[in-house]
Amino acid sequence: MGWKIAEDRDSELRLEGTDTTSWMGFRDDIVVRVRPTEAGSQIDLRSASRVGISDTGMNARRIRTFLSRL
Repeated sequence: MGWKIAEDRDSELRLEGTDTTSWMGFRDDIVVRVRPTEAGSQIDLRSASRVGISDTGMNARRIRTFLSRL
């Protein structure tokens, strides 16, 4: 997805990275964590802007795109 992976913790099933917006070049932080459950796995996602008041919906779009590709 073009993310720059900052840290990949295989033992914790977690990765952290950044994505740069095409508009204004802002960097957003992303965390993906997978946790085993009795039914399979649970995926927790977070995408948050580092600066600014509004992300114009980019973080939500990023999460929806990741989940649709998954």
